[in-house]
Amino acid sequence: IMESEGSAYRLCCSLVGHEQDVRGLTCGIFPHGSFVSVSRDRTARLWAPDSLNRGFTEMHCMSGHSNFVSCVCIIPPSDLYPRGLIATGGNDHNICVFTVDSSAPLYVLKGHKNTVCSLSSGKFGTLLSGSWDTTAKVWLNDRCMMTLQDHTAAIWAVKILPEQGLMLTGSADKTIKLWKAGRCERTFTGHEDCVRGLAILSEMEFLSCANDASVRRWHISGKCLQVYYGHTNYIYSISVFPHCKDFVTTGEDRSLRIWRQGECAQTIRLPAQSVWCCCVLDNGDIVVGASDGIVRVFTESLERTASAEEIQAFENELSQASIDPKTGDLGDINADDLPGREHLKDPGTRDGQTRLIKDNGKVEAYQWSVSEGRWIKIGDVVGSSGATQQTSGKVLFEGKEYDYVFTIDVNESGPSYKLPYNITDDPWLTAYNFLQKNDLNPMFLDQVAKFIMDNTKGQTLLSTSAEFSDPFTGAGRYVPGSSSGSSSIPAADPFTGAGRYVPGSASNAVAPVGGVDPYTGMGAYESATAKVENIYFPKKDAVTFDQANPTQILGKLKELNSSATEEHRLTEDDLIMLEKLLSATCNTSAETPTAQQLQTLRRAVNWPEDIVFPALDILRLSVRHPTVNENFCSEKDHVEFIVLLLKFLNPKGKQANQLLALRVLCNCFVSQAGQKLMMEQRDEIMTQAIETKLGNKNIHIALATLMLNYAVCLHKVNNIEGKAQCLSVISTVMEVVQDLEAIFRLLVALGTLISDDTNAVQLAKSLGIDSQIKKYASVSEPAKVKECCKFVLNLL
Repeated sequence: IMESEGSAYRLCCSLVGHEQDVRGLTCGIFPHGSFVSVSRDRTARLWAPDSLNRGFTEMHCMSGHSNFVSCVCIIPPSDLYPRGLIATGGNDHNICVFTVDSSAPLYVLKGHKNTVCSLSSGKFGTLLSGSWDTTAKVWLNDRCMMTLQDHTAAIWAVKILPEQGLMLTGSADKTIKLWKAGRCERTFTGHEDCVRGLAILSEMEFLSCANDASVRRWHISGKCLQVYYGHTNYIYSISVFPHCKDFVTTGEDRSLRIWRQGECAQTIRLPAQSVWCCCVLDNGDIVVGASDGIVRVFTESLERTASAEEIQAFENELSQASIDPKTGDLGDINADDLPGREHLKDPGTRDGQTRLIKDNGKVEAYQWSVSEGRWIKIGDVVGSSGATQQTSGKVLFEGKEYDYVFTIDVNESGPSYKLPYNITDDPWLTAYNFLQKNDLNPMFLDQVAKFIMDNTKGQTLLSTSAEFSDPFTGAGRYVPGSSSGSSSIPAADPFTGAGRYVPGSASNAVAPVGGVDPYTGMGAYESATAKVENIYFPKKDAVTFDQANPTQILGKLKELNSSATEEHRLTEDDLIMLEKLLSATCNTSAETPTAQQLQTLRRAVNWPEDIVFPALDILRLSVRHPTVNENFCSEKDHVEFIVLLLKFLNPKGKQANQLLALRVLCNCFVSQAGQKLMMEQRDEIMTQAIETKLGNKNIHIALATLMLNYAVCLHKVNNIEGKAQCLSVISTVMEVVQDLEAIFRLLVALGTLISDDTNAVQLAKSLGIDSQIKKYASVSEPAKVKECCKFVLNLL
């Protein structure tokens, strides 16, 4: 039973089980009212409520990480796993996924290059992870779908927003970023130190907490709506109460704070320096985890409140805690000026107010409790911290946590260097990497390693495992999920040059011989009752731009050539070469293009950007010929070819060049050499192509065709990372495109990408693509848009 508003939280129970700091908590789905905790002791534990509703029992303990476990989240139930799954992230760079009743992982996600310190789950089985390697990754089941790269320091917090396709990341670079379909849409600035936690209030608002000891409330448009102050040190975690805007925070000032209507309504001190994490259960109870390894639950409900003995034991433990004045949690302390015990006769003015007194030369700290009307002792103020550096691992260096950060002076006159070190690290390897990074003489190796061992008093956790890669050879560094260069493409049909089906824009469409074709709009369906068959996708062959008027192109080339500067001007012989090349590649002559002709074409396409377009048009037509395709796209010269085309895709450049460069890229897909090159350079090409999205309708049609040709290749090789990138680009382009021919091609690309691939279907749903395309199901003309859209929606 929930008590009336304004009642105070009291201890419900203290749960002992973890052997080191509890670093992460999340509410469970099964059994009802449960939660999961994770710890530096390398385990995750599932706690279920007792039948008597008086506390919790550890149901089981999960192990799978070879280092600290830092974060946890629940993946919602699916048909396959009706009780949901538990995902944990660790300092071993891995994510382990468990079923709720197994102590060993169902699978392990590898791909991050440093600690995974935050996880969030979305609909359709997607999981978002944040890491100290400065990236966030989107996973679907056991595969990495996309990597979000834009932060310049560790990502400490991630959240998937309720609206599909939107994600948030908070980083040690002090910013928060909003991502849509895998692209950074907006950066939120305001925090003055590492952002540590995020919590979602609604589809439009969220909260963040940071090492600057503030909480901020944001609107997703980028506006900061409110700043909340109260904590006196780093705030590590933030959690929202169900169905309202109130929230709780925990931090390095030994406290849990409860915020109501924007004010700090209650402060609960804990007998541990670092209160790392919190979560709010469905019944409103608050769970917190701290550096003393104990999980504590606090409640407003009188019937769930701990017994008087337990509360007394908690207060005794609290009163014996030693508070380090250096942390600044209690402000500047001057022991000589402090009043005596009589100072506690005066009541406090607000909940959580602290008062220091001096009793027999000892400084004691007390906190006022409004609900109980008394001062509660929260500890003795001592000269040094009770929580040692080793237990709390709180030294930050470049936004990451370490057990130690040493300052090393190599010689007296030179600069000093920072050397971060964890007790789980190998001292020799750390010393070696430190010397490498700072370009220092390797002869210092023994000295630095010995310095580390002396200053950590040989503290190492377990024996160092064989997982470290050899620092000298770099062996054992293979990173899965980066399969950009490995896609092998099945043989395409050999290029015949004849009877190929042509989808141009409606104005220059050429109908194939016989048969009805959706792209040409010819032979529309007569009968309304006939069952419409999906003739649209999956598309099997590349779509090319074949429309040609050689005479016009050559005329323009000659006209511009006469005004070209001396260094660029072509001779009469050159022009004849290009004319022959055009007739050879436009099927008007049976000749094969010669090396000399191609050399001339290479010179022409390097003309200045204001006169290069006829040369680009010749390239567009020529690259369809297998000889030319092989010549431009083969291993030898392909890099400069791609660099040249990407240069023309610059949105600040001429639109004619953007259009022709996109069409050249589309036409590269006709031969195997071209397909291989397009797939190898996929990342760069897609990233640059998307920059042309603000162009005109012809540019949109070419951009849509490029995505369609990628979809055709990706459907054959079933490369899910590539599909994820392609879906993200399609989703982004859909937002700006008006032209229905371009929309049609994007729909065919979508259908081709998700055909016969349940992972791709789930990914498209999680990006919100279904809601993005719904409106095209009601387009009356051309009918192919509506029909194709309905086929795509059927798959989603």
